[in-house]
Amino acid sequence: MEKIPEWIFEFNGYRCPFLIIGYRMGKLAVEKLNLTKGNSYEMFVFSELGIAHPQIKMIDGVQAATGATYGKGQLFRLNYGKPAITFYFPDKGAIRINIKNEFLDHIRKFEYMRYRKQGVKNTEIPAHLADEIINFATETPLDEIFNVKEVLDFKYELLKTSFNKSKCVVCGEYTYERYLRNRNGKLVCIPCSEYEKEERNISSFNILKD
Repeated sequence: MEKIPEWIFEFNGYRCPFLIIGYRMGKLAVEKLNLTKGNSYEMFVFSELGIAHPQIKMIDGVQAATGATYGKGQLFRLNYGKPAITFYFPDKGAIRINIKNEFLDHIRKFEYMRYRKQGVKNTEIPAHLADEIINFATETPLDEIFNVKEVLDFKYELLKTSFNKSKCVVCGEYTYERYLRNRNGKLVCIPCSEYEKEERNISSFNILKD
């Protein structure tokens, strides 16, 4: 059984199988890109996971395994609703790792998942059922869980750090310039701009992918 550090459960808040899967995925990415613990902190992670589904806990596991965190500007959410993540390291290339359909089909048979489908919170599911599926996620060989594919010609343009900000003329709060919108010649923040929800979710980074 692969050794999973106990602290990642504390980081996430509770015991969850997808946290383990994300952790193992992150470790696999570091290995495949031939990184070390030190330089893995320069990795960029592009998550295809969305929201309001159980697999999103994978993101916490990936952050724990790679050190590529949202707060350091290394983690981006594409919101495709797929259990897949692309890992990119400058000069070493990019790989996309996704969970195999067969593995997902298998774990949905666990009693733990039946509770989750009924809306039962993770913390309210009997501990032995959580441990059962966590042990399975820990023991299963990596090649039975993941597909790994090299992403050719993947490019990511890192935005230059900016300290420039202005006050929104509507709410008066400081907003960094790249997030200001022009409304009738006046600079306003996104919430005050009356942009549609879909427009407000447009990411401020650029991925160039052939």
